Amino acid sequence: MDKDTGLIISLLIGVLMGAVDSTIVLLALPTITVDLKTELSDSIWIIMIYLLVIAVGTTQFGRLGDVFTRKAVFNTGLGLFTAGSALCGASSGIVELIGFRTIQACGAAMIQSNSGAIVADNFPPNKRGRVFGYTAVGYNAGAMLGIVLGGIITTFIGWRYIFYINVPIGMFALYFGLKHISKGNKIDNKLDIPGATTLGTALILISYAAVGIATSGITKLNIILFAAGFVFLLVFVSIERKVKKPLIPMKVFKIRILTFSILASFFQSLGFLAVVFIIIMYLQGIRGLTPFDSSLLLLPGYVVGSIMGPEFGKLADRIGSRIPATAGLAMMAASVLIYSTLTATSSLYIVLIGSFFTGLGSSMFFPANNSAVMANSPKELYGMSSGFLRTMANIGMLGSFVLAISIASVSVPRYVAFEVFAGVGKLLGNVSASFMGGIHAALYASLIILIVAAILSSIRGKERRGIDVGSASGRAMGK
Repeated sequence: MDKDTGLIISLLIGVLMGAVDSTIVLLALPTITVDLKTELSDSIWIIMIYLLVIAVGTTQFGRLGDVFTRKAVFNTGLGLFTAGSALCGASSGIVELIGFRTIQACGAAMIQSNSGAIVADNFPPNKRGRVFGYTAVGYNAGAMLGIVLGGIITTFIGWRYIFYINVPIGMFALYFGLKHISKGNKIDNKLDIPGATTLGTALILISYAAVGIATSGITKLNIILFAAGFVFLLVFVSIERKVKKPLIPMKVFKIRILTFSILASFFQSLGFLAVVFIIIMYLQGIRGLTPFDSSLLLLPGYVVGSIMGPEFGKLADRIGSRIPATAGLAMMAASVLIYSTLTATSSLYIVLIGSFFTGLGSSMFFPANNSAVMANSPKELYGMSSGFLRTMANIGMLGSFVLAISIASVSVPRYVAFEVFAGVGKLLGNVSASFMGGIHAALYASLIILIVAAILSSIRGKERRGIDVGSASGRAMGK
């Protein structure tokens, strides 16, 4: 096996595992809640803590890759993720599980924040699109595969094995990572601890308040937590204006293509992940399907999209990122329009068609957009840009999770919608009809967000592949 193939295998498995575990817990949540004798409002943090840690961690672990070499941090992430997975499987209580999930998420953040920079280090700009196509398969297929695997493993083996399955796979990826990823050079960079701390605190407070509102409605405590979270966001912005190495690198925003590519990624994540949650709520709560059957209806489109990812990556290498990335977002928006035609008695073939457009759009957007970020990032900002891209996407995912529950539940009691989403309740009669209205409202909100993402993508500017932006001429591109 040649070095490039081994490197791609390691990256693909790494990002696949991280993406799988962002969703694999969803269908296992009711079983975990019962088995560990806890409340749903507590067990939901098995999901939330993972998204929170990744959202904040990717801002810093990309920088660690600059300081200690990306090979070291990426492989450390594989090790932490594998060890955290084993500990999660062995957990005896909800507090332990949430704590070990934090370790697992730290590993995933190390993997995600350095994968893009490793591609940029090891492949020339005119070949990165193809490689990003493969890693896009990991992100794209992983999230959907997680839903399916969660249903299969929990139903036929037991919820602990949704974590244990990562152990042999993680060891396999670590072997390839140690053998095939080049060490690379160290780059002078520093962590932004005050910025990461204030951002993390803000996201935790806002997320805690959002979960509280989703489960029990608006209360004085939830309002206070929301307000405190926004105060910490203001503190974060103030800190970022003063530190020498800010968490949000201002240099990034001086490059037009880089700026609009990252913003497009954020809005895509904010609007797109919510659609998956909403359709699962529809299939379980309105149509009465099991979680496993619901996930199978969404799978075919993602399989097709994942197969096409590398091909669209090659296309981005030839013509640039703007056209395929924008077309991909347009296809995602089209899928939302298709889903918005669903009623309580619609043919389930509509879901299959919508899933096809969603998967195909994802395979067009992710490799092109990711490649645009790294192809147009100055070499000294590879780690920072890679981490920042994943941070914005993960914050979008976190917001999308809250969006799906909050908007879809406007017409029924929030705890009812929350239970449906978690797979522990079903809706019937008039309540079902009312909830359908909430689902349509959530889909329209997602559609608007995806349109914003498409507009940002379309105005990112032209680019030329084959010139490394680390050069003087390259840095001028996109301005």
